[in-house]
Amino acid sequence: MATTGSITTDAGRIAYRQSAGTGSAIVLVHGNSASSKAFAQQLDGNLGRAHRVIAFDLPGHGESDNAANPDATYTMPGHARVMRHVAEHLDAADAIFVGWSLGGHIVLEAAPDLPRAKGFAIFGTPPFAFPPAVKQAFLMHPAMACTFAQDLTEKQAKGYVAAAFRPGVADLPAFMIDDVLRTDGRARKTLGACITPEGFRDEVEVIASLTRPLAVLHGAEDQLINGDYVRTLAMPTLWRGAVQSIPDAGHIPQWEQADTFNALLNAFASDCERQEG
Repeated sequence: MATTGSITTDAGRIAYRQSAGTGSAIVLVHGNSASSKAFAQQLDGNLGRAHRVIAFDLPGHGESDNAANPDATYTMPGHARVMRHVAEHLDAADAIFVGWSLGGHIVLEAAPDLPRAKGFAIFGTPPFAFPPAVKQAFLMHPAMACTFAQDLTEKQAKGYVAAAFRPGVADLPAFMIDDVLRTDGRARKTLGACITPEGFRDEVEVIASLTRPLAVLHGAEDQLINGDYVRTLAMPTLWRGAVQSIPDAGHIPQWEQADTFNALLNAFASDCERQEG
């Protein structure tokens, strides 16, 4: 089972989970209004037994503190700073950094400042230039209205979680709904306000300039992200030369198809290590 701990940062206390594996480090970054619990099947599964898998709660999420200074913390650079701090504190600056949804944007924001990283992986994350190609990248699901809303009702929280699964899934994990309701609403609102030319790195330029491998995974039944948009982008270091589609999975493939997801990440990690060698 994964162990838990916390780190004191400028953004407040940051909670994390770490697997029992002793292999190379993999840092997992969760999505908007979620927590590290969404990676339970990686931490406690075969991936976590083989690798030192680290997942942390973003500021204002899960068991981490709410930000004392929301305007400085709940931004792309603010979240990227926290991720780097966690990695450095846990001696994982040479990890593979994996981001889900918002977590993928955070990984891309931080990538140019992670010279020792073995590789990067994103899923549920359409890389953006400015202005963001919103109509091309997203499928305009009604739940998208919750993304930057400060206050959400329980009904909205359930709808937000349901949208992360493939269509027709009714048995939603209660903790995921609780995670949405626990999230500091200022984190959503401030994040939305920081989508300006100076608010985040040009992610399309970041992926085009990477020198380390980039894996892009995509749930074949994702209700939120248009996989075809991602496939149009220039990604010179793209792993296996293609976006890896995961059947029978929506926006949360690490939960819906954990075995397939873990196998892909394990294979990616092996290839990254071989390239390092």
